[in-house]
Amino acid sequence: MRRLNRKKTLGLIKELDAFPKVPESYVETSASGGTVSLIAFTTIAFLTIMEFMVYRDTWMKYEYEVDKDFTSKLRINIDITVAMRCQYVGADVLDLAETMVASADGLIYEPVPFELTPQQKELQRMLQVIQSRLQEEHSLQDVIFKSAFKSASTALPPREDNSLQSPDACRIHGHLYVNKVAGNFHITVGKAIPHPRGHAHLAALVSHESYNFSHRIDHLSFGELIPGIINPLDGTEKIASDHNQMFQYFITVVPTKLHTYKISAETHQFSVTERERVINHAAGSHGVSGIFMKYDISSLMVTVTEEHMPFWQFLVRLCGIIGGIFSTTGILHGFGRFVAEIIFCRFRLGSYRSTSVPLPDGHTSNHLPLITDNSTH
Repeated sequence: MRRLNRKKTLGLIKELDAFPKVPESYVETSASGGTVSLIAFTTIAFLTIMEFMVYRDTWMKYEYEVDKDFTSKLRINIDITVAMRCQYVGADVLDLAETMVASADGLIYEPVPFELTPQQKELQRMLQVIQSRLQEEHSLQDVIFKSAFKSASTALPPREDNSLQSPDACRIHGHLYVNKVAGNFHITVGKAIPHPRGHAHLAALVSHESYNFSHRIDHLSFGELIPGIINPLDGTEKIASDHNQMFQYFITVVPTKLHTYKISAETHQFSVTERERVINHAAGSHGVSGIFMKYDISSLMVTVTEEHMPFWQFLVRLCGIIGGIFSTTGILHGFGRFVAEIIFCRFRLGSYRSTSVPLPDGHTSNHLPLITDNSTH
């Protein structure tokens, strides 16, 4: 009984076999089939390698939501060199809430030469090339996000000692904490002093001949400082054509949460629009000479997440490639053989076309001669 049940079970399993085996004696190989099989295996190997490279790669996913954090402070990271002596310039922040943040709260004034060393010029040129490519190919930003903390810092290398070059400029660097509202970070003539109706700068003691707001922005960012991230104004250099000249940067800051397989940080992206003009009250161009960075905080927050293809999806795509190639090549091979057989069949029929047979009465017959038993002997 047990053996009978086993035989029935095995018979039932055999009937469920979706892959019936054909005896080798019934299998016929051909040169065309071998060629198609070779092409199929080569295609499968190539697509499998390409799919594995896609599986290894990652991509950035962008999600948007309303920023509900209004109480925290916004950090501004600054590294700007102005072509004036440090005693002649002052930097501070004034926001829409009329709150003034003085530069003494986190900025350092360092006398330096405005001219860069050859090594620093090389890095600045590299940053400018990257900035121009980023404006043309926005997908490069994903590469920068994924390489954060892994690539070298974008800060200028330290200046080599050169006693012959006197410090004719002022490097203002450090960071400030401001309210998360629109504000204006500016560098102008004279040190800032508090005022009941706002603030003022002691510019009366500085002659107009010493005004020179040529400047270089080595770094400007908002939020947590992340090495490897290139910001839109990094490497910017502006040369003033007049003593009384105003440089304006209109900045829109977007809070950003960055989550990659290497880091998880909260930073801020920003876009910028530039404008510069000469102050000439007689011509109707009013204002104050200096560098003004007017920033506004976006109400939307962007979450950038690095994602990877799941392993099960990779297996499904791999099975689709193998099965699809086999099915497609099999169909094409069968269709090709069908067409070839039709062509060869017509060719063979054409070789047996009717021939003229002379008759005794002088006429000809176009019919094929009958094949009789005597003709075969």
